[in-house]
Amino acid sequence: MNSKKSWWLLIIVSIGVMVPFLAPYLSFNPNNSRIVINSNNLQFPALVAHIIFACIALISGFFQFNSRIREKKPRIHRLLGRLYVISVFLSGLLAFAVIIYIENFAKATSFIALSFIWLFTCWKGYKSALKRNMSEHRKWMIRSFGITLVAVSGRVIVPILLLIYALLNGFNLPGGREQMVEEVLNVNIWVGLLLNIMIVEWIILSPKIRKNKDI
Repeated sequence: MNSKKSWWLLIIVSIGVMVPFLAPYLSFNPNNSRIVINSNNLQFPALVAHIIFACIALISGFFQFNSRIREKKPRIHRLLGRLYVISVFLSGLLAFAVIIYIENFAKATSFIALSFIWLFTCWKGYKSALKRNMSEHRKWMIRSFGITLVAVSGRVIVPILLLIYALLNGFNLPGGREQMVEEVLNVNIWVGLLLNIMIVEWIILSPKIRKNKDI
């Protein structure tokens, strides 16, 4: 499969993952939340805003890597870039208001690490663009978008983690299915983050892939 087909497959998978995840929160009803809501005044509004801005970052990020827009319509590319940076910073900062309500330590630390790395890589990409260092800008924005895509990979990897969990326990689930799902959902962000970092660094370091203009 060539890079363009792979890119379109990634877009389709991302839409397929994020639309069902986003839909319940667009009702702005805490009862439809996928996680337990302990505060309707802070946690839920911050969660909804975090998710919406993350989705905006995801969509604008995909357009950022379109060579036609980047080369033929640089003004639109810059506007989309600003939208991406703003969305990442707003979503990343809002994440910290959500994290304080996460009771599981492994899950909380995964989101803290994800948020810090997301903000850091985006900031580095933005600063390198201001300095007109386009080579570094491109590398850091690839890294940043790779972290943005953890929202997708962290969910896509769940069925595989469930299978691994079952295999490690000899298909004899000591805590039942509920505990299996709970434990997997406590580590899926860590796995998605590690996986995306490895893929992104491979893309940046691979000469053949680096020459492709659509990534």
